[in-house]
Amino acid sequence: MRLSTLAQQTLDNFAQQAGWEQRARLLLQYAEQLPALTENEQHADNQIHGCQSQVWLVIDNTNPLACRINSPARLLKGLFALLLIRINGLNPTELTQLDIHDWFTQLGLQKQLSPSRANGLNAVYQAILQQVNR
Repeated sequence: MRLSTLAQQTLDNFAQQAGWEQRARLLLQYAEQLPALTENEQHADNQIHGCQSQVWLVIDNTNPLACRINSPARLLKGLFALLLIRINGLNPTELTQLDIHDWFTQLGLQKQLSPSRANGLNAVYQAILQQVNR
């Protein structure tokens, strides 16, 4: 499956990091670059359940897909930023064919995901899939 220019640059950035500490720092930088949601967007209808931390997701269900997300958990927010880098701009067919676990493996982060973080990522991905497939 094709990678956007931004996804390829992100993959290259993570490939240049020597280990987990460097990847974690880069992950936090990506978290800081994630656009904030407004207070009005952070309401119960946009909240994702299945995450230990609070997570809000706003989906522009057009073709191509455009999602925005927020969470107070910095590492999780960085992981969500990487997820959105990979999925934003995809069409519905491409989205359903995506293997997000492979994406995080390519970034060198899959082994570092705790079960709760992996569940949170999966909950967000499933919520996006459900919204797009309506």
